[in-house]
Amino acid sequence: MRQPFVEVRNMRDISMERVNKTRETMLETVKSATLTHEQKVATMANLADSMLEVLDLPEGLSELLDQPIDRQCICDLSEGHAPLRPRYIIPDYSAFFKNGSKFLNLDPPTNLYEAINDLEIIYRHVPSVTNFPVYVGALDKLLDPFVQDMDEEQAYQIIKLFFINMDRTILDSFSHGNLGPEDTKAGRIILRAIRDTKDAVPNMTVKYDPDITSDDFALDCVRAALASAKPSFGNHQMFKGELGEDYVIASCYNGLKYGGGSYTLVRLILGNIAKRAANTKDFLENQLPYVMDIQARYMDARIKFIVEESGFFENNFLAKEGLIHRDKFTAMFGLVGLADAVDILLEKEGHPEWRFGHSDEATKLGVQIMDVIDHFNQNHFNPYCEATGGHFLLHAQVGIASDIKVTPGTRIPIGEEPENLVDQLEVLSHFHHYFPSGTGDIFPIDMTVHRNPEYVLDIIKGAFKQNLRYLSFYASDSDVIRITGYLVKKSEIEKLERGENVKHDTTALGMGAKHNGHILERKVR
Repeated sequence: MRQPFVEVRNMRDISMERVNKTRETMLETVKSATLTHEQKVATMANLADSMLEVLDLPEGLSELLDQPIDRQCICDLSEGHAPLRPRYIIPDYSAFFKNGSKFLNLDPPTNLYEAINDLEIIYRHVPSVTNFPVYVGALDKLLDPFVQDMDEEQAYQIIKLFFINMDRTILDSFSHGNLGPEDTKAGRIILRAIRDTKDAVPNMTVKYDPDITSDDFALDCVRAALASAKPSFGNHQMFKGELGEDYVIASCYNGLKYGGGSYTLVRLILGNIAKRAANTKDFLENQLPYVMDIQARYMDARIKFIVEESGFFENNFLAKEGLIHRDKFTAMFGLVGLADAVDILLEKEGHPEWRFGHSDEATKLGVQIMDVIDHFNQNHFNPYCEATGGHFLLHAQVGIASDIKVTPGTRIPIGEEPENLVDQLEVLSHFHHYFPSGTGDIFPIDMTVHRNPEYVLDIIKGAFKQNLRYLSFYASDSDVIRITGYLVKKSEIEKLERGENVKHDTTALGMGAKHNGHILERKVR
């Protein structure tokens, strides 16, 4: 394989540039008028981690990673080069309820008060890349045994306060809970609490299976989504078929193993890789394989350090008490900008009129690119990804605030959606099956649909029959909106734009997505 041309720079100069830039950012963080104390502490910790370089990094990484966003081909999503824990951790909360925790000095809960108190305590001790738990549990299944003999109104008041507590103390909306696929008393109470509180945290997904999930329960989920942009709908049959019954949806929309998680998530920026290519053949045979190889070896280095050197699995109480198991972990091989790459390559081939989402030729090229990525991933082996047969899971990453002209995952760019929703879903159906660890699409719904939630449920049923994996909806007049894979209030973005403090880290990401990604300009259905 021919190695693509890369600009040769002195590695010492690159390292010093990174250190100096980090120091400048640290000072800006200290002086920030909009960050809260907690946000400053978290930012400073992440910046300090980025200054350590303990990994055996593959040659050529810096020329792909340490670049401006219009040229960067690999993005480590602020994980740094000295990972102190896996990026995403999925505790077995049912085991926690069954056995309690010696470390936390908690006995198994015997009623709803104790169950919620125990959850609020353990959430403070579940690490992640955000420093908050990215998975808060299958809340309906966890709480349902405790509400069976309770007065429903009393149970509702307790669960409503629980959701308010999560929104005010888990200061990041990548935190995610699950419902379904069964209809439960606790699930109904949770949906009522979601509708009434209309908060951004936690993110929620209902595992939807038409063979298990009643229409009545599904319509209750739709009503909650139109009121508060959650829950989203995950294709339970598809996820279960790939990951097994013991899967969860965490963070944005990440399919992972219960009691496990993901060591890392690093992403390809496909549009920028396409810019390096002379033509489609060069992209598929040289540029893309070269960048994928470096990204995979970078992920290997991160995983090896976490497992062999960080001491996390030897020392953390979650592992010691059997709430997580290292052999249930995998890693996520991410990508963004499939649409961007397709459009750039077709223009280089003399066909700028063939746009992603609007021509069969563009769809075919997108599938061809994904087949190359999928083939590479299936032939790359990592010994510590036992949960997924020694391979990474592909992940359609949702984007970050600093992305400019970068389309999330395999989505059609905002402003270029087909007029007909069916046409949009047909294009998307070619790509969702590649991503067991997550992909999804978002649809603002005209406010009149509040009177016809059956319309949304019909979309879900039809889309899942066509092997779409994950769909999110929110009403066009909703304050809570889905940015990419996480939730933010429009009113909180407006506060931040005025220079006021906001409690959630993700509001800043939402503001960036508003300005750079034009997320408020999605086509309303």
